[in-house]
Amino acid sequence: MTFTKPKLSFWQIINMNVGFFGIQYSFGLQQTAINPLYTFLHARPEELPLLNLAGPMTGLLIQPLIGAMSDKTWHPRWGRRKPYFLIGAILCSFTLFSFPFSRSLWMAAGLLWILDAANNTAMEPYRAFIADKLPEKQRAMGFLTQSFFTGLGITLANLSLGFFKNIITGESITSDGRSGIPYWVFGSFFVGAICSIVSVVWSVSTTPEIPPTPEELAELRAKKSGFFASMKEIISAIGDMPRIMWLLALVYLFQWYAMFCYWQFVSLSIAQSIFHTTPDGNAELYEQAVVWAGKVNGFYNIVTFISAFGLVWLARKISAKHVHILCLLMAGIGLLIFPHIAQKELLFIPMIGFGIAWASMMGVPYIMVVGSIPKERYGVYMGIINMMIVIPMILQTTTFGFIYHWLLADKPTNAIAFAGMLLLLAASATVLIKREKMEKSQTIPAASGVGH
Repeated sequence: MTFTKPKLSFWQIINMNVGFFGIQYSFGLQQTAINPLYTFLHARPEELPLLNLAGPMTGLLIQPLIGAMSDKTWHPRWGRRKPYFLIGAILCSFTLFSFPFSRSLWMAAGLLWILDAANNTAMEPYRAFIADKLPEKQRAMGFLTQSFFTGLGITLANLSLGFFKNIITGESITSDGRSGIPYWVFGSFFVGAICSIVSVVWSVSTTPEIPPTPEELAELRAKKSGFFASMKEIISAIGDMPRIMWLLALVYLFQWYAMFCYWQFVSLSIAQSIFHTTPDGNAELYEQAVVWAGKVNGFYNIVTFISAFGLVWLARKISAKHVHILCLLMAGIGLLIFPHIAQKELLFIPMIGFGIAWASMMGVPYIMVVGSIPKERYGVYMGIINMMIVIPMILQTTTFGFIYHWLLADKPTNAIAFAGMLLLLAASATVLIKREKMEKSQTIPAASGVGH
């Protein structure tokens, strides 16, 4: 007999995704605060890509592994995915609290490895959690509700930088006696530490998981668990991967290389084009540039959580593939314009398209592929999708320092324009996904009520 998943109310779907808010608040700090924090600790611009290697490397190693492990997990009290949410959130909160106390560049870089490992442990099972809990007709709403909380969490993280700068003064001292991290940065990280654990505990306590049937439980217990069994499952799943996921990997190659370029160099670009300074120049002007980068990033994430609700409707009208193409085009054009803007208030205009594209990136690809993968492999395939994200990021961290110096003349504004061109290439690659090959998996079901 086939088990029919119960339909959840709008507020039940909100409750199950509240934990994603805390995870994404932390991710927002990584987008906007980590690279300026590195520069406060006197990192050179060409060092930033390598200093960000933690994110893609931990994603590559941890997300598919956690996904495969969670597929084989079941505890009568804690469930299948929720133990990983909690472990990740606890580690994330501890690391966020510790981060601003970094007194050296390599201390900060080491904490980023722990933070990214924790975020990946919590975030990967969340994608599978949606597929586990929701019937097919509500998956679009579930995945794009995560886009809503992505935008909200990152927005508040970015705006918190400006808020605390206005009320907290002073700065720490590095291990070599030089000025270090401003105290206003501490406030944003402390709030992130609280949000991470509180939001995940809320979702865990309000949302029960669906227990496996006796047959599924017997099969689950018969499977081998552990590191090597999980690695074998990952390799097997890659071999069985549907064609749509291989095509999506090409899109992601350009898309996520570009996003890493943007996050690393947006504050430096604003410092160059708007404030005409560098981290080694006027310290007060550079701090203003960091705050404005937070405002710009906060704005595009506001656009994200507003527009995410409309993407389900639009995808039903013109298909998920064409929605993603349109969004990538808007983002690419926006980043080509961004470095040429000389008035800081006008920086928000190109971020409108960028914010809509970010909503698409965080939700639409998952809707497109979830119908093509077996439910018993939701966790491992969501982890493999993340591998498609982090491999371009690893390429970026290991190659972009060379590109930045030799091809882009060490100019942050050129780095942003380069990211814009890559997003246009990602849009072109999306065209290669043939509609007849992905029609079943890209169908966007109608969502009841308000949803993503």
